[in-house]
Amino acid sequence: MGTQGQHLAIASLDQVDPKDIWQKDKDHFVHPWTHFDSFKKDGSLVMGRAEGAYVYDLSGKRYLDGIGGLWCVNIGYGRREIAEAISAQALRMAFYNPFVDTTNVPAAELAAKLASLAPGDLNKVFFTCGGSTANDTAVRIAHYYHAKRGKKSKKQIISRIDAYHGSTYLTGSITGRPADRSPYLHFVDDLVHHVSSPNFYRAHEVLPNGVGKGMTEEQFCDYLIEELEAKILEVGPDNIAVFFAEPVMGAGGVIVPPKGYHKRSLEVCHRHDILYVSDEVVTAFGRLGHFFASEAVFGIVPDMIVTAKGLTSGYQPLGAVIFSDRVYEAMSAEDPDGWFTNGYTYSGHPVACAAGLANIALMEREDLNGHVQKMGPYLEQQLNTLLELPIVGNVRGHKFMMCVENVMDKTTREHFPDAVNIGKRISDHCEKLGLIVRPLGALNVISPPLTLSKEEVDELVSLLRQGIEATMADLKAEGHYKG
Repeated sequence: MGTQGQHLAIASLDQVDPKDIWQKDKDHFVHPWTHFDSFKKDGSLVMGRAEGAYVYDLSGKRYLDGIGGLWCVNIGYGRREIAEAISAQALRMAFYNPFVDTTNVPAAELAAKLASLAPGDLNKVFFTCGGSTANDTAVRIAHYYHAKRGKKSKKQIISRIDAYHGSTYLTGSITGRPADRSPYLHFVDDLVHHVSSPNFYRAHEVLPNGVGKGMTEEQFCDYLIEELEAKILEVGPDNIAVFFAEPVMGAGGVIVPPKGYHKRSLEVCHRHDILYVSDEVVTAFGRLGHFFASEAVFGIVPDMIVTAKGLTSGYQPLGAVIFSDRVYEAMSAEDPDGWFTNGYTYSGHPVACAAGLANIALMEREDLNGHVQKMGPYLEQQLNTLLELPIVGNVRGHKFMMCVENVMDKTTREHFPDAVNIGKRISDHCEKLGLIVRPLGALNVISPPLTLSKEEVDELVSLLRQGIEATMADLKAEGHYKG
């Protein structure tokens, strides 16, 4: 037993053979969003350790993590307070089942803390394992709520093109990113309806026949609200349960909607007795300078907020649906058959919840939201200097949630052909230079740890500029771009 335990223990990095780990990964670990052709050829970049805003591969090379793990390592890497909270809770009680009427101390404490931070009467918390399962649960809550009120026909879902809400069978269907619609996967088609993306930079593509050209942002917002109302009337208000919206779209392109869009969308939904879900898996816990962005940034109190990622800063897997007293009261109205048969073995996992509590305490103690409110505008300002480059068509986002859109022609906003793979080319050059940015088609996404200093912001933007310039040189040499 002792020998076997030693054999299975994770070795310290100085005992690890990089080639062996690379091969084991290539042979056995099927990654999320695997592109099989390139993975079989190149395998993975194996990271070994991390500290602050930097990650190190097994060769010791350092990279500034411009994507915060995956929108999530908000407090930075190597925070001893979180590791100690995880260790202490694992030793005290690693797990006990959360079903029906047993609980644990960290889950109860974290639920109360989230209720105190959330806006309005969002006082009820359902814990999940991540963002996908949280959005899936939000649908179950919406269906249960309406059915309990005698409105069982209200089960249809409205989402948006370019939205990302997860990768379960249902949330993958709610997601509206065309790139995520693999022709080899199936989706729920008779339950989900999509309205237009609120991407003003691409309004000329959103509206048919080029009507969007020359349209003001206010006019674009009017169109989107009219379209939402028309979709509701088409499907039938008595058939629609819920509308999903990220305050700022993340994986769909870091799209900040027109001013007033969320307020007006919420009003339309409530007028038709449709629940409004604000998907804050990315935007919560400081990325926009507040614990939650729905009210603080966009002036709305939704019926539900879905969160994950920054809830533990990626130190443990945890998600949550935070929903209103009004919804809970309808769900919990007296009924001998009133079982909410939804949940997960690890809902309210004590170790994950302990990490969440420690994460929030650290954010409050260090005023990380205040830091983002000061440093976020500087990151925006510096990234906007990249607009000087001939292929940078748009820089957009808010605070520590940003993206650069690359185009072949700034006037027409025409993209490079897909085969050029412009975003990936730029990210590859950045990786060689020591910066990780995320490629999404024509985009490069930036969502670094929220702890970035002014010097680290300057380093990020300088390396990204060099990566774009190196890509432009390649494109000219290959005849893809004349300049």
